[in-house]
Amino acid sequence: MCSIMCCTTKDVDREELIKVFDKTVSRGPDMSRIEETATGWMCFHRLAIMGLTDSGMQPFSFGGSKLVCNGEIYGFRKLKKHLEEKGYTFESDSDCEILLPLYSEYGVGMFPLLDAEFALVLYDADADDYVAARDPIGIRPLYYGYVNGSIVFASEPKNLVGFVNGEIKPFPPGHYYAKGAFVRYCDMTAVENVVSGPLDAVCAGIRERLVAGVEKRLDSDAPLGFLLSGGLDSSLVCAIGSRMMPGRIRTFAIGMDVDAIDLKYARQVADYIGSEHTEVIIDRDKVIAALEEVIAALGTFDITTVRASMGMYLLCKEIRRTTDVRVLLTGEISDELFGYKYTDFAPDAAAFQAEAEKRVSELHMYDVLRADRCISVNSMEARVPFGDLEFVKYVMSVDPELKLNRYGTGKYLLRKAFEGDWLPQNILYREKAAFSDAVGHSMVDDLKAYAEEVYGDDWREKAEKYAYHAKPFTKESLLYREIFEKYYPGQARMVADFWMPNKNWQGCDVDDPSARVLSNYGKSGQ
Repeated sequence: MCSIMCCTTKDVDREELIKVFDKTVSRGPDMSRIEETATGWMCFHRLAIMGLTDSGMQPFSFGGSKLVCNGEIYGFRKLKKHLEEKGYTFESDSDCEILLPLYSEYGVGMFPLLDAEFALVLYDADADDYVAARDPIGIRPLYYGYVNGSIVFASEPKNLVGFVNGEIKPFPPGHYYAKGAFVRYCDMTAVENVVSGPLDAVCAGIRERLVAGVEKRLDSDAPLGFLLSGGLDSSLVCAIGSRMMPGRIRTFAIGMDVDAIDLKYARQVADYIGSEHTEVIIDRDKVIAALEEVIAALGTFDITTVRASMGMYLLCKEIRRTTDVRVLLTGEISDELFGYKYTDFAPDAAAFQAEAEKRVSELHMYDVLRADRCISVNSMEARVPFGDLEFVKYVMSVDPELKLNRYGTGKYLLRKAFEGDWLPQNILYREKAAFSDAVGHSMVDDLKAYAEEVYGDDWREKAEKYAYHAKPFTKESLLYREIFEKYYPGQARMVADFWMPNKNWQGCDVDDPSARVLSNYGKSGQ
């Protein structure tokens, strides 16, 4: 991870700019630099992952143009060779150094060419214009606001709080900004050609693309590890990685001290794939003590995101403290594609597909945000194989009739795709438990109980203060919102709403986002 910021006007206090930019120094603790453009400032905190020498430091320059990018450009060596054949020269092994020459060749037409997780801002000296862009899923964060009518971009909203005028907004994924306008260059939910049976062929396509997605994310000059919850998604990422990396991979799991559901399953997977496995145990006191710092890091009040971040944040904090790992592969984005427990209640295939489109479009506010913040605030980089662009496009194109749960188990296509010796059968076909619940049902119960201690019967009156957007509807949600407002006052619209099952579906009109409250939860998480 790195942190970027670009102020497109010099009509600001430079010392104040430095102060707000340094709020995200944890994203890039290795080196920092601020440079002038003709009309503004470009700022960069570096976490060295590809090209570890100082020559990979940003901003990069090309002629009078400059660029800052937080990203991983997969397959960049092929693009670099293509540019070298055109006469371009490079000073580093950094993947992001190719971006300015690529822009010189293709302009904004370069963005659809990138197989990448990225957020970037460049100053085009020839046009005297700023161009910004974000990857199609929004895996890398980017936000914007305005100072005296001039746009300011930054990796996180905390860079912009108190610096910009008015609301801070997330930069829309799959868009670029140029000449003062946002333009969509990629829609990951658009289906050009529906992929239908036979089922074995569809599953083979899923397997091949996920394997490729993991393989390209193993390319790192910094030490790499894997988060392993014991659930299907992270277990598959670990199993694939273990086949492709020399030696034993390093896996990490976390659980509560009293009822950690998934630790035993994570241990089974680790034993099966032969990983060097580490377990971290937490308790109620550690969870409550970390709550405020987690919400401050996340920049959200969403119940599901906060719950699921508690274990992830504490695990990443321990990984950073005790190891040299700087890159972590994770299992996010599978549910949005293949279905949650609640999508078993989808009335038909069209409704299932529409829900997937909604969830993929909003990923950058929920699961993707969680993975980015929990890992980056601990000075590491998140890589998300299920977010591989080819993989997402393919799964979104699979006939939703095939993705409906008519098989007696959720996410059947993904499970069937990896039948064989990838994972133990009991792991491959084990029912899903949400990460926040799987860390231990007691953790969510402890958070709810703590909210009960904080608020009395007048909590609804306090919640009215936030009725302008996403009004808290439980004591727990009010607790998170009030902590959020302490760090991001008046910025609640950065998050669309609370992540909840689709209340319009029969069986899904519930008052808690946990799958535990659904009638089909069954043996999930046991």
